[in-house]
Amino acid sequence: MKVLALVFDGFEELEATAPFALIRRSGIPLTIASTRSDVIGTHHLHFVDITPLEKVDYEEYDALLLPGGPHYLFLEKNTEVHEIIKHFMSQKKTVAAICAAPTVLGHLGYLKNRNYTCFTSMDEDFGGTYLDQGVVIDNHIITARSAAASIDFAYAIIEKIAGAEFLKSVQKRIYYEK
Repeated sequence: MKVLALVFDGFEELEATAPFALIRRSGIPLTIASTRSDVIGTHHLHFVDITPLEKVDYEEYDALLLPGGPHYLFLEKNTEVHEIIKHFMSQKKTVAAICAAPTVLGHLGYLKNRNYTCFTSMDEDFGGTYLDQGVVIDNHIITARSAAASIDFAYAIIEKIAGAEFLKSVQKRIYYEK
């Protein structure tokens, strides 16, 4: 099990750091990749020591994580990102996107005939069914509405790739009660 996360300048920090921390805490390998060795989030937090995207063999990964934030505009325009998403979708590997990032999946046509969520004001007619809830799972696609859903989003990713019992063990270690 390995997770690949893509971040570019303008990523939303909470939507990145909560899933990153919980995935790493769980022991699942996580690679954070970008076109630069450092990126700056929307609230001016710097991520450094980022893996160069050109050195990532994305076919080795089981899940793709796309945080939201204004960097979604870069995701929209970057053909390499589109190829990575296409690979994960065609292989039915887990694709997890939060807040603005699910709109990228929608614009690429991957939300057609699917249940999904995204930042409410960014919902368009993507050909699927928008659900007004924190996290939505439709087969191998996990979408989340906003930064407020970051922890539940992370848990959905962990459960999808490692199973419910594994997730319970992670939650127990941090005293998560729901």
